[in-house]
Amino acid sequence: MEIKNYSSSTSDFILLGLSSNTQLQKPLFAIFLIIYLVTLVGNVLIILAIHSDSRLHTPMYFFLSNLSCMDICFTTDIVPKMLVSFLSETKSISYVGCLIQMYFFMAFGNTDSYLLASMAIDRLVAIWNPFHYDMVMNPQRCLLMLLGSCTISHVHSMLHVLLISRLSFCASHVIKHFFCDTQPVLKLSCSDTSSNQIVLMTESLAVIATPFLCVLFSYLRIIITVLRIPSAAGKWKTFSTCGSHLTVVVLFYGSIIYVYFRPLSMYSVVKDRVATLMYTVVTPMLNPFIYSLKNKDMKMGMRKLRFRIHS
Repeated sequence: MEIKNYSSSTSDFILLGLSSNTQLQKPLFAIFLIIYLVTLVGNVLIILAIHSDSRLHTPMYFFLSNLSCMDICFTTDIVPKMLVSFLSETKSISYVGCLIQMYFFMAFGNTDSYLLASMAIDRLVAIWNPFHYDMVMNPQRCLLMLLGSCTISHVHSMLHVLLISRLSFCASHVIKHFFCDTQPVLKLSCSDTSSNQIVLMTESLAVIATPFLCVLFSYLRIIITVLRIPSAAGKWKTFSTCGSHLTVVVLFYGSIIYVYFRPLSMYSVVKDRVATLMYTVVTPMLNPFIYSLKNKDMKMGMRKLRFRIHS
């Protein structure tokens, strides 16, 4: 499909999507519709299982239920528009719509990041200082951690959107991506984007790197604590409680670091689209499976939920 075939007003952007091949549009629509529905159902089941089982009313599962909620919001911000684009000829998104999508993408994505850090801290306290766990991870502190995660993420998103709203787009309005991400939109601007890039590489580094460093620090302390356990069985049993969380962390942060922590000149359309798909679409879909298959408490919670639904 040629770019010249797209029609848009001067206030619109064109989202090229994953492929310009017209024969792939309907198959891609079917694939991503299934992924989106699986993501919704899986994460809703996680939330229902946690809220319906009193044994799961702990800090770890409090953060997990909120992570599932954020994953639903995160994918809903991106995938429905992508699905419409697969079946549409214009593939346009308004300038305001693009900024709104970018705002919520960053807000929900960063909240995910802080929730993963909160879960890492929870595991650290549970393993390193179990006798003071209830005192340290009390409900008030968990709620403050959640509110802090949301506040920082939304302020961060607002700053980026305000900076981008000051730019001019006087040439191409074609975004070579499947949603309004920061890097491909900056590529289109005919204004000086140096201030945006400085903010992207400094303020973003602080906002995104802080939870990532919390995760690294937590797992270093967890590993040190586990290594002090004399028996191999004890080491495995203790560290296995972190398996699900660690898997999600690797998938989420691995793709984010690859996409965002490089200069704008190194941006690659094809490679970055694949990496972005990992944390925007694939990881939210996999999270319920990772936690329900690798976690005994979640397996029990799911069985109880299934029993209540059928009874």
